[in-house]
Amino acid sequence: MVEIFIVEDDDALRVLYEKALKLNGYNVIGSARDGEEAVRMFKKFSNKPDIILMDHRMPIKNGLEAAKEILEITNKSKIIFASADKSVREEAISMGIVSFKDKPFTLEKLINNIKKALTNSKYPELQT
Repeated sequence: MVEIFIVEDDDALRVLYEKALKLNGYNVIGSARDGEEAVRMFKKFSNKPDIILMDHRMPIKNGLEAAKEILEITNKSKIIFASADKSVREEAISMGIVSFKDKPFTLEKLINNIKKALTNSKYPELQT
């Protein structure tokens, strides 16, 4: 089963993502409210998530900083940035983020984006 880690400081969005992803058959292995908590949690996961859904503007440590630290640990987790801050798109993509979703977006687009990110991965059944 595809495992997803949510990093989002907006409580309502975090809950919405979690419910939508679970309804679509994904296993949400955790969620963090800021980048610092995300890095700390990521280090503790014995099985690293397949997908990380990462916001940019968060307290303590932003999404770019957190993504950079996570990608230094491993690049096996695919990070999808979800942010209203379009000014960081280029930097995010250049550092290895697999996708950048401009907020707001539909849940259908998010699910399709997750499937695309997993193409050529260990989940060939999702490559439809």
